[in-house]
Amino acid sequence: MLNMFVDGEWRTDSFEMNDEDGEWDRQTTSFRDRLGTDAFPAVTDRYHLVVSRACPWAHGASMVRALLGLESAISMDIVDPYRDEQGWQYSPSKDDCTTDSIMGAETLGELYLAADSSFTGRVTVPVLWDTETQTIVNNESIEIMEMLATEMADLGTGVDLYPAGARDAVDAVVEELYEPINNGVYRAGFAGSQAVYERSVERLFDALDHWDAVLADQRYLVGDGEQLTLADLRLFATLVRFDAVYHTHFKCNRQLISQYDNLAPYVRDIYQTPGIEATVNMDHIAEHYYATHTDINPTGFVAVGPDPQFDAPHDREQLPGSPPGGTVTAARSD
Repeated sequence: MLNMFVDGEWRTDSFEMNDEDGEWDRQTTSFRDRLGTDAFPAVTDRYHLVVSRACPWAHGASMVRALLGLESAISMDIVDPYRDEQGWQYSPSKDDCTTDSIMGAETLGELYLAADSSFTGRVTVPVLWDTETQTIVNNESIEIMEMLATEMADLGTGVDLYPAGARDAVDAVVEELYEPINNGVYRAGFAGSQAVYERSVERLFDALDHWDAVLADQRYLVGDGEQLTLADLRLFATLVRFDAVYHTHFKCNRQLISQYDNLAPYVRDIYQTPGIEATVNMDHIAEHYYATHTDINPTGFVAVGPDPQFDAPHDREQLPGSPPGGTVTAARSD
C-alpha cells in the first residue's frame, strides 16, 4: 500500500501498488494545466518548483531549470529524501533540503490541499506551483519539462532542449523510453509475482541493449544525436540511479550500467554537462529508495556502494554534437 489523499483526508490504506496480475500500477497525475495561457502566463518570478533530489521524475524538471538558467525566474524547494507514512516532508536542517517557502508547510501534502481541499490522489513530485493564484499548475513531470523548455526558455539562457523541428522525434523517444526503462525499473522492483518481475527485467535490458547500440554511433538519443534534448534527460535520470539503487534494490541485476560500452560513458557525458552535476545527490537517492521502501528492504539499511565515478573521462566529444555551453572534458588523472 502507498499513502494518498481521499476526498482531502490522508489515508494509509487506499492505494494498491499492483493490479490483479501483479503489475506495478502507477497512478495518473491530477494537475494538468499549462503555462503560456491566459490563466498561467509565462512570466518570471511567479512560478515555483518543488522537487526531490531522489526522485527521477522530479530530477528531469530540475535539470531543465538548471540547463536553461531559470534559477532566478523560477524558485525551487527540495523535500526530504526520506518519505515516511506522512509522505514527502520538508527538513531544512538536512543537507540539500529546504523549508517550504510557499506557506511554511511541514509536508508537501499541505500544498496539495491548499490547491484542492477535496483532493484525491497521491502526493508526488515535481510540483509546479503558481504563487499568484496559490495553486498547483501541473504535477506531470514530462509536461513540466516541456513547458519550461518552451514557454519559459526565453527567460533563461536560450538553450533549446525541445527544438521545434524535432519535437515529434523527441516525443517518440521519450515514449519509447518510458515503459521499458523509466517505469520498467519500478515494474521490476514492485512486481507482484515472479513472472511479472522476470518479464519486466527482460524488457528493461532489451531496451538498454538497444539504446547502448544506438549510442555507439551518436552522442545523444534523438535523430543523428547531435543535440541534447529532453529525451536524454529522461534516460539520464534513470541511468544515474541504476547502479546505486535499481541494480540491487529493484533486483535489476543482469548487468550494471557501468558495464555497458556506450551507456556508461553517455551517463558521464551528461553528468559533466554544465549545470547537471549540481542536480545529482547520490546520498538523497540511496536514502530514499533503501530507507523508504521497507516492503522491499525491511531493515532500511542503505547500501554503501558502488562508487559511480561520474567525473571520469567519457571521450564522447569525438562524436558529432556538443552539450549546451560547449564541450566538457574531464581532466585525466594518472
